Amino acid sequence: MSNPPHGTGDSTGDSTGHSTGRGTGHGPGSGAPGGATRGARARARVEVTAAIKDEARRQLAADGAAKLSLRAVARELGMVSSALYRYFPSRDDLLTALIIDAYNSLGESAEAAEATVAEAGPLRRWTAVCEAARAWALAHPHEYALIYGSPVPGYSAPQTTVPAAARVGLLLIGIVRDAHRGLGVAKPPLPAELRAEAERMTADLAPDLPPEVVTALVAAWAQLYGLIGFELFGQFNRVVEDREPFFRLAVARLAHGVGLVYPQQGRTGERTG
Repeated sequence: MSNPPHGTGDSTGDSTGHSTGRGTGHGPGSGAPGGATRGARARARVEVTAAIKDEARRQLAADGAAKLSLRAVARELGMVSSALYRYFPSRDDLLTALIIDAYNSLGESAEAAEATVAEAGPLRRWTAVCEAARAWALAHPHEYALIYGSPVPGYSAPQTTVPAAARVGLLLIGIVRDAHRGLGVAKPPLPAELRAEAERMTADLAPDLPPEVVTALVAAWAQLYGLIGFELFGQFNRVVEDREPFFRLAVARLAHGVGLVYPQQGRTGERTG
């Protein structure tokens, strides 16, 4: 999540390329000075890494991802550029770390929301996940723009971003899977010309679900972030004013589109949509 930038403080003096002399094993518990020194250095590295990311997020908010500069981050933190490169060798490495953090923060929010209604039926769980994604985006607009806005010129996200990026999608697939194993899901129509692609996506994403459902899930996933992006980036201005109930209706229709049309037993025995 985006937080105010943390100062590097005295404990991070090594970020400027100079030793602070701290954590050298003197004082109580100094029986293993080498271990104490390594522990202090590890803590300092964590603190400096967090400070770098926080300053980078501040710059994202002010200038956008395309203008992110390692030299500018180092300057604001009072570091020499060569020291910062020991933490992030390139701008792309820093962007990747920020992207993974953003995806994980979004995923954690969605998972926490789903956990609060885990005993309910699929529609309520689906809605909780979607509403959590929207709430996270409204609270973190610049991080949302980083992961779902315009591509950053010259940057290509590596495969290491995929597990974090998949968290919300996998959560929605799991909800539909539970419904499929319960009373079932209604298969949406699937044009014949899309059958081969639908079967390929199904093999990659959810082999235990019908291709018709997986195709609809991919479309719903894209439409969810389209709804959020339209609200966040101003496309709903003077079009949709009461946006929360509008969003709730829209995501309920997305759920219907993926086949969540039958009343389902919640895990508590409650019949719910």
